[in-house]
Amino acid sequence: MNTDSRSGTWRMLVAMALSGTIGLLVVESGQPPEVVVFFRCLIGGAGLLTWLAWTHGWLPMNRRDLGWLVLGGAALVVNWLCLFSAYRYTSISVATVVYHTQPFMLVALAALFQGERIAAGRLPWLVLAMVGVVLSSGLEWGSGSATPAWQGVALACTAAVLYAIVTLATQRLKHLPSAQIAAVQMGVGVLMLAPLALPLNAPLGARGLAAVAVLGVVHTAFMYTLMYAAFQRLSSQAIAALSFTYPAVALLVDLAWYQAVPTTGQWLGMVLIVVAVIAHRLGWDLFNHRSHGVRAA
Repeated sequence: MNTDSRSGTWRMLVAMALSGTIGLLVVESGQPPEVVVFFRCLIGGAGLLTWLAWTHGWLPMNRRDLGWLVLGGAALVVNWLCLFSAYRYTSISVATVVYHTQPFMLVALAALFQGERIAAGRLPWLVLAMVGVVLSSGLEWGSGSATPAWQGVALACTAAVLYAIVTLATQRLKHLPSAQIAAVQMGVGVLMLAPLALPLNAPLGARGLAAVAVLGVVHTAFMYTLMYAAFQRLSSQAIAALSFTYPAVALLVDLAWYQAVPTTGQWLGMVLIVVAVIAHRLGWDLFNHRSHGVRAA
C-alpha cells in the first residue's frame, strides 16, 4: 500500500465512522429535522466557506452551474429531512442500511432520464435489494399487523432517491471544487429552511446546541474535507468497500446507545441489502460471470 493509499484509507475510515454517529446526534439534539438540518447547513456551510477562503479554492460560476447547484442543494436538504425523519419510525441502523440502496436509485434515474441501459446481469441485485428493503420494514406477514418501521423505511428510500438526484446534479459540476459545491448547497439549505426553522419553537438548550454544533463543524465541514481528500487518493473499489464502515458504526451505536435490536427479519433484510450493494459496486454480472469494475454511484 503506497503513501497516498494509506493516507486515503484512514481519512475514509474516519469520515465513515463519523457518518455512523450522525443519527445519534440528530436524535439527541431533541429538535425536529428541519431545525437540525438548518443548523447543519448554517454551521457546515460556514466551515466550508472558511476552508475555501483559507485555501483560495473558490472558482467563478456561471448560470448553468448555479442551476445545478440549486437543484442539488434542494435535493440534498430534503434528503436529509427525510433521513432524519426516518429515525422517528425505525431504528437508526435500519434507516441507514436502507439508505444505502442509493446506487440502485441512481441507476434507475440514469436509465429513466439519461437513457442509460441497465445490464440484465445487474437486475437480480436490484431485486435482492428491494426484498431486503421489504424485510427491513418490519412487516409481520400473516399477523394482520405491521410495525411502524415501514414509515421509516419509506422515508429512507425517499432519501436515497433524492441523494441519487444530488449525485446526478453534481456530476455536471466536475470543474468546480467539491468543497465549493457543498458550501453552495448548504447555502441553498439555509435559505430553504430559515422560514421553517426560525423562530425556534423550543430553545436548543446546552445539549441540543452541542449536538447541532458538532453536526455542523465535525460531521459536515470537517467530514466533507476528509472525504474529498480520500476520494482523491483511493480507487472507486476501495471507496465502495470502506463506505460500509458507515452502516456498521450506525448499527453499533444503535445497539450500544439505544439497545435497539433489529428483528430476525430486519437482520436478514439488512444483510440482503449489503450483499446486493456490494455486488453492484463490484460489477458482478450473474449472466456474464465476470466483474466489469466499479460503477461510480
